[in-house]
Amino acid sequence: MDLNIKGQLFVVCGATSGFGAAVLKYLVNDGAKVIAIARGKEKLIDLEKQYPNAIESLCTDITEAKSIQLLLDKIGNRKVSGTFVNAGGPPAMKTLETKIEDWDNAYHQLLRWKVELTKTLVPLMMKESYGRMVFLESSSVKQPIDNLVLSTSLRLSVVGFVKTLSQEIADSGVTLNIVAPGYHETPAINRLLDKKAEQENISAQEAKNKIASGIRMKKMGNPDDLGQLAAWLLSPASGYISGQTISVDGGQVLGIHG
Repeated sequence: MDLNIKGQLFVVCGATSGFGAAVLKYLVNDGAKVIAIARGKEKLIDLEKQYPNAIESLCTDITEAKSIQLLLDKIGNRKVSGTFVNAGGPPAMKTLETKIEDWDNAYHQLLRWKVELTKTLVPLMMKESYGRMVFLESSSVKQPIDNLVLSTSLRLSVVGFVKTLSQEIADSGVTLNIVAPGYHETPAINRLLDKKAEQENISAQEAKNKIASGIRMKKMGNPDDLGQLAAWLLSPASGYISGQTISVDGGQVLGIHG
């Protein structure tokens, strides 16, 4: 499917692995240019070699406030068509295991920087009467997942923020949506596997097998499945969709509106 994004500029956070890498691949394969953000310089260099003339790398931790200005400097006076908002999650913990410092850290890791980034980029998009923002959160915002109390709680705040803003600017040409993955074969799953293995005194592989067998489709997801959806949501084709949280979870969320 031609996404009609050839030559357009996108920002992809967490671009060197997992969901970010998958989204970047589909954007570039459709002719887009991408500012790839990640913390690992070597992986970014490898990415530039893999996609010559399509990638500009920005080596920084996007959750830090200084990174917003670094991104603006990289963008310059160019038009940004879309942004994939994505970073790692907090440690896997049960509620009573957490300390108040864990909640403070989760706020900075999952919410604060996304608000700042969005408030920075959306006005630029509104000036062009066009833009797309897609946020990578979790299906736990619809149905809690064991040991993810920090992630679930703060990501729910992101959902509220995105939904509210999408309504406030609904006629601007700028859309905001959320993709909410369940269990996928990405590096981020390891913290859940390790926690489950510790709790049940089993190996990480056994924990992985148990989780996969409990999924309705009996397997973990492939990042490419979400990557294709996110790339479409970042394209002009998704123009009548905004403020939505879309589960990509193999049928795990049981609610009617899952």
